Amino acid sequence: MIKITLPDGAVREYEQGVTAMDVAKSISEGLARKVLAANINGQTWDATRPITADASLQLLTWADLQGKSTFWHSSAHLMAEAIESMFPGVKFWVGPPLETGFYYDVDLGDHQIVEDDLRKLEVKMAELAKKGENFIRKEISKNDAVKYFSEKGDEYKLDLLSNLQDGEITLYTQGAFTDLCRGPHIPNTGFVKGIKLTSIAGAYWKGDEKNKQLTRIYGVTFPSTKELDEYLILLEEAKKRDHRKLGKELQLFAFSEKVGMGLPLWLPKGAMLRERLQQFLQKAQIESGYLPVITPHIGHKDLYVTSGHYEKYGKDSFQPIKTPQEGEEFFLKPMNCPHHCEIYKTSPRSYKDLPLRLAEFGTVYRYEQHGELHGLTRVRGFTQDDAHLFCMPNQVKDEFKKVIDLVLYVFGSLGFENYTAQISLRDKEDRSKYIGTDENWELAENAIIEAAAEKGLKTVVEYGEAAFYGPKLDFMVRDAIGRKWQLGTIQVDYNLPERFDLTYIGEDNAKHRPVMIHRAPFGSMERFIAVLIEHCAGKFPLWLAPTQVKILPISDKFMPYAETVLQQLKKADIRAEIDDRNEKIGKKIRDTELERTPLMVVLGEQETNNGTVAVRRQGKGDLGVKLMAEFIDMVNEEVTSKRTFE
Repeated sequence: MIKITLPDGAVREYEQGVTAMDVAKSISEGLARKVLAANINGQTWDATRPITADASLQLLTWADLQGKSTFWHSSAHLMAEAIESMFPGVKFWVGPPLETGFYYDVDLGDHQIVEDDLRKLEVKMAELAKKGENFIRKEISKNDAVKYFSEKGDEYKLDLLSNLQDGEITLYTQGAFTDLCRGPHIPNTGFVKGIKLTSIAGAYWKGDEKNKQLTRIYGVTFPSTKELDEYLILLEEAKKRDHRKLGKELQLFAFSEKVGMGLPLWLPKGAMLRERLQQFLQKAQIESGYLPVITPHIGHKDLYVTSGHYEKYGKDSFQPIKTPQEGEEFFLKPMNCPHHCEIYKTSPRSYKDLPLRLAEFGTVYRYEQHGELHGLTRVRGFTQDDAHLFCMPNQVKDEFKKVIDLVLYVFGSLGFENYTAQISLRDKEDRSKYIGTDENWELAENAIIEAAAEKGLKTVVEYGEAAFYGPKLDFMVRDAIGRKWQLGTIQVDYNLPERFDLTYIGEDNAKHRPVMIHRAPFGSMERFIAVLIEHCAGKFPLWLAPTQVKILPISDKFMPYAETVLQQLKKADIRAEIDDRNEKIGKKIRDTELERTPLMVVLGEQETNNGTVAVRRQGKGDLGVKLMAEFIDMVNEEVTSKRTFE
């Protein structure tokens, strides 16, 4: 007999070899019908895998992230089975679950999949799912696995096997499809009801553009067709909010092949939007004791060798810039932090100088692969709202909490109210990815955990997601239609001060090492603006909108008064424009609605004679007639209320 401990602390005894599904059935048949997988001692397992020793167990359903992940990974295998049945001889690379859905990278050989084939594959997947084929796990020796995939001529699975050891290799089979996979999987294909294959893309094998390009097929599945229908409605809404579409319509930004892929061009309205965001954060930073700095767009190779960025990211950087001086190399700046370390070193520092908070809107450059570029969310040149705080060890937690306050202020001002703080720690087993001592890592990790708890944040812990130099707190924000984005990050770093030999003189007149906190509430201006556009569907709050008021004279006869109104608004620091087109007022109103300008004022005979404006709110219609002074007060009151830093 073995003991199984349930999440509520209850302990039950079962015969050795019991499965999570057996345990579920012993509790409730209704529960068992919902179980997709199980968490056994902190690891996700098949619900049908035998448990041979005492264990803690959590049953995973569609309501759990790990349950959804298992469901979508199994759906990738189901899709692969359908593809193989329709296109014999194809080969598969990897098919992981995503945050929503899954994909599989496929070598189609002489075949080609087009959009129409996706519908045929959906039908085939549904047909296979109805069979309710079990996912069968089989442990296999490396020799037998190599033999199996060699006979199939599958170089992709053989490549995966080359990095695996005996005792850690498993195959999974459902129906006629067998794949090399560590699992876990759902009990059987019958759980998959709603099926939608969403898109086809190209993907280089191993992400290397020197390798063969494979076909990547994306899909999403649900336990019911109703949930799929709801998701498809959400997908249509997401298309309407796509920042690339709205960015073009609202004339915010553009891309040019001659300038270069992944290098955005900010158009006047986009530049104004970006400038307002920057001013908003700069004001908050100044009130919080930050000092502005500016650093170059390039740095000597030695700078990044010292920081460790060259070793970790050298391959992902742009090629070095060689000068006429033999052996001298510079790099486009991939990070701002090494430059800020050098600023810290420009003067001797005392404990009285700390904390020292250096802030910069610094543009950095990283060579992202062509296929990974995506609008403003994945670019090659982007500006971080970067700051680095140098403090004494006993100041770390308080400084960290103040940064949390700043991040939450930013979110609150922009309507991001649904968020979770992810505590990103080191991988529990593989420490080769990180620099620094275990002692410093433990200090940094504990400071983050305690600060988040004291601020009452809703948190999740993710192992293996830390930066190479330190743990971090990442803010996962849900937008208006429920999608999750990573925005804002705070990181504790004991390692760069060590690498750059940063010191301060303590009260004891001895040298001590400061601790460094990296923080970026926006993350990057580009990504943040992309998410903001999609969150508010291009309808920016009044204080942020590039154009706050559109002035709509009914005819040319009222243009002189329109000019007077414009000057009064400009004098009050309100961003306004006149629509001076020879169009009917109805069309002007409709066009202004489409431009998503927050306010418009209509000017006719009565307004001109009385010195008033007829006010309309975007999406809400008529707000009535107001005196100019009254209207200006209304605008300024709304703007000010969104910008007060407390």
